[in-house]
Amino acid sequence: MHTKKEFIQDIKENEAIIYKVARIYSNNTEDRKDLYQDIVYQLWKSYNSFKRESKISTWMYRVALNTAIGFLKKEKRKGHQVSIDISLLNKIDPVDGIFEERIELLYKYIKELNVIERGIILLHLEGKNYDEIARITGFTNTNIGTRLGRIKQKLKSKIKTQ
Repeated sequence: MHTKKEFIQDIKENEAIIYKVARIYSNNTEDRKDLYQDIVYQLWKSYNSFKRESKISTWMYRVALNTAIGFLKKEKRKGHQVSIDISLLNKIDPVDGIFEERIELLYKYIKELNVIERGIILLHLEGKNYDEIARITGFTNTNIGTRLGRIKQKLKSKIKTQ
């Protein structure tokens, strides 16, 4: 049985995973916060069943992605709400505006992918190899390679038309 202290330490060491998944699968700050909390809650609920047969990050990605996909399904049933993120209204120009614009554009196009594709490209951008992505998603290495190739083509074509 794992302790609360171990859980908190594992979350602190890997919280970037949760932030990245929440960013990819949400459209505004409030949804991002809600999804972050949902992911942490699901991690806590299943923490005692984690047998440490895989890396903690692999397990966290799997839980986070499954939670995010469920969150999206719930949001679709709820309806669509458009809101303005107040922090964007008073945004100060970043030091490297071109880089920031490219990152935002990439995130925009990633959000247009289907839920599975988003998760796969996120893991790829995180530097995960095909084996790790396969373990997290449950697909085969070959399937991951094929899907990544298609995802990259989709993203390239969207960027070229920009």
